[in-house]
Amino acid sequence: MIDLHSHIIPKIDDGSGSIEETFNILKEAVNNGFTDIISTSHYIENYYEADVEERKAWITALQMNLNEKKIPINLHIGTEAYASLELKQFVKDKKVATLSNSRYLLFELPMNSKPKYLEEVIYDIIDLKLIPIIAHPERYAYVQQNPNMLIELINKGVMFQSNFGSIIGLYGKNAKNTVEKLLKSDMIHFLGTDTHKQNTIYPMINEILIKLEKTIGKDKIKQLTETNPRLVLENKRIEMEEPKEIKKSFFDKIRIR
Repeated sequence: MIDLHSHIIPKIDDGSGSIEETFNILKEAVNNGFTDIISTSHYIENYYEADVEERKAWITALQMNLNEKKIPINLHIGTEAYASLELKQFVKDKKVATLSNSRYLLFELPMNSKPKYLEEVIYDIIDLKLIPIIAHPERYAYVQQNPNMLIELINKGVMFQSNFGSIIGLYGKNAKNTVEKLLKSDMIHFLGTDTHKQNTIYPMINEILIKLEKTIGKDKIKQLTETNPRLVLENKRIEMEEPKEIKKSFFDKIRIR
């Protein structure tokens, strides 16, 4: 499998706290079926500002050490950028890296309130000839309230990455219910661990895959964890399936009233 979303570089964001922890995390990844990891440490202006050159230096050094230790995993550069009207300029200034230097750019949104400037951010990314990927939509309160809002964004060329942990409720019941709906409705294009620390998500992957197989089946799991991420690494276009509208359940209708 290929992990599209991780925070493995030590001490440049809220992820790994040391080189030792980084290598422990990477060993966990190998032991649980991952062959490649894209490092997507945060870029948030005035908080986490490691630029492309710093990220590249870390990836090169870590990969050399992995090769020497014969730990069979490939690391790739990336960023989880925070959505802002400056994002386009951050990419131009090489403050934000695309996924493995491809046409794909991962970014996150505010958790509780949909930004009014989202359409402009998406337009700016597409204007750079890049493909926007929004991280963990199931965790956003406004997506939980209206998951069908993703359809309009998908039709504009936006792709979505969900977290493995959401599938077993690590981010709460609402995120768990929402990710199940999104997966069944072909609104998710990638799965990632969003791992920040050792002894968290990687050791739980097999349990998650067993549960996930009952929800979407083996072929879909392969598409979201191997096929689509591999196309990102190869900088090739991904054909998206037509998303299906999510019908409101009886209980959803009651809650709305």
